Amino acid sequence: MLLNLFKTMRPRQWIKNLIIYLPFLFTLHQYWQPFTRQMYEMFATATAGFVLFCVLSGVIYLINDLVDIEKDRLHPTKRFRPLASGALSKTVAQTAIVVFLVVALPLSFLLDFEFGMVALIYFVTMLVYSYVLKNLVIIDVFTLAAGLVLRALAGAAAINVPASPWLYVCTVLLALYLGFSKRRHELALLEEDAAKHRLILKEYTPEVLDEMISVTTASFVMAYSLYTFSAENLPKNHAMMLTIPFALYVVFRLLYLVHVKNMGGSPEEMVLRDKWLFGALIAWGLVAVGILFVFG
Repeated sequence: MLLNLFKTMRPRQWIKNLIIYLPFLFTLHQYWQPFTRQMYEMFATATAGFVLFCVLSGVIYLINDLVDIEKDRLHPTKRFRPLASGALSKTVAQTAIVVFLVVALPLSFLLDFEFGMVALIYFVTMLVYSYVLKNLVIIDVFTLAAGLVLRALAGAAAINVPASPWLYVCTVLLALYLGFSKRRHELALLEEDAAKHRLILKEYTPEVLDEMISVTTASFVMAYSLYTFSAENLPKNHAMMLTIPFALYVVFRLLYLVHVKNMGGSPEEMVLRDKWLFGALIAWGLVAVGILFVFG
């Protein structure tokens, strides 16, 4: 029962919550002194925020699977999920939702009031998405993108540092790309049964989604490029521009995986299953942090 409950909370998708660490990583060079208490306190706080968002996002997945249980049974792969297959009872899922919320939300406010407000807004937004917003064309993907932006905002709130507006712009553009790619994958996978599984899919076509993907990817590359030489908290010698090739490679690799390998249904699986994408993301992060430490 516990294993099925854990699976329903989608631990693989918790990789999205790593965005909470971005404000910490991009301000670490300002506070870095080996073995200082402040640095470890900031890391511990960011980690606590990460854990709390894992719990809250897990609750959202439980609610979403309860709402979509009948539709998931029509899906070629989602029908094997614990709730859809009957391996996990509705009563256990509902009880877990209440218990996790009673624990996670108060702890979020205890960690930091602003962080708690962001966590509450995130939960309410995703809850409304599960019942209403996922049935509104384009707004459904914008809501998913908002979930990633709220994670970034929560990471900054947890450690009480200002986050660059560029962080939000780049995050929302990349999140929109991933959301539109997911919709395209669902259309390709389900074909004529797409609308039966997810009602909103009848509002999309592969051609329209391809246009949206093109706009968001191009906008992301431009926004990130502008960020590397115009953000105030970056090295004045514009060394961060050296990370632009990594951003381009990640975008092109994602496009390849979506259009050639048909892997757009799960962004976290693309990262975990594709060694080139995973390696590029790690290299991108290491180079960016290295530039901040050397030139910051």
